[in-house]
Amino acid sequence: MATLYNQADKNIRLTWVYITGFLIFVMGVGYVFAGAMNNSVILYVAVIFAVAMSFVSYWWSDKIVLAMSSAKEVTHENGRELYHIVENLCITAGLPTPKIYIITDSAPNAFATGRDPEHGVICLTTGIIEKLEKIELEGVIAHELSHIGNRDILLSTVVVVLVGFVTLLADWFRNWAFWGGRGRDNDREGGQLQMILMILAIVLSILAPIAAVLMQLAISRKREFLADADGALLTRYPEGLASALEKISADPKPLTEANRATAHLFITNPFKGKKVSSLFMTHPSIEDRVKALRGMNL
Repeated sequence: MATLYNQADKNIRLTWVYITGFLIFVMGVGYVFAGAMNNSVILYVAVIFAVAMSFVSYWWSDKIVLAMSSAKEVTHENGRELYHIVENLCITAGLPTPKIYIITDSAPNAFATGRDPEHGVICLTTGIIEKLEKIELEGVIAHELSHIGNRDILLSTVVVVLVGFVTLLADWFRNWAFWGGRGRDNDREGGQLQMILMILAIVLSILAPIAAVLMQLAISRKREFLADADGALLTRYPEGLASALEKISADPKPLTEANRATAHLFITNPFKGKKVSSLFMTHPSIEDRVKALRGMNL
């Protein structure tokens, strides 16, 4: 069974695979867009931006996510009880104590971010701190620490930035095509090739963001089950996390600071009252997660 102790290396490798694949993908898309627009500068710009965004996603994705969520840091002095819960669980897990951030929002939720355990961050809403019992809050924090320990956070936060860039690139091309942009190659054979590239570019501009989002969601759903199991192993009390998940999902208030780019980072879907296909769900169903937790034999 995959656990906290054998997933870290795998996720590090996957992160570099995704970044490499992203660079190759953007180069290919840039080539098609450049051909369709008859402007080779587009390819160079796409490659430069892809390299820059890959660099940014590795080093600063956590800061970007925290800024997008309007999170504020909590210190030992102004959050002593919460800090001690996190610190004690970190000692048990053998992890350095991460920074702790708070989102002022009554909707109960939480997420972890950061590129490695030495730069880990746990972010909790004021709602989850107020509405959960201590044993339930410990289950949630253990879940997030598991994401940090197995390097899920690096993979997930990198994907946030990369998916966002693919979407922006596609939107930019569609706007250009909508406003009548076209090349000036009058050569018949060249014009036919350009027309083919134009059609391919339009198709890519529609399908690329969808494919990127589906990849993002598939990664998220798989990692939530693993983090649930590892969190339960850390506290030795699966019922705490199971009960917390039920309370969080039953709360009707949506998280105002969440958006589509960051939704998959949270412990449960931050949007409420929206029914979507299972293919586009950011998280596994709460029923499946709770069933798995209560079926554990520790």
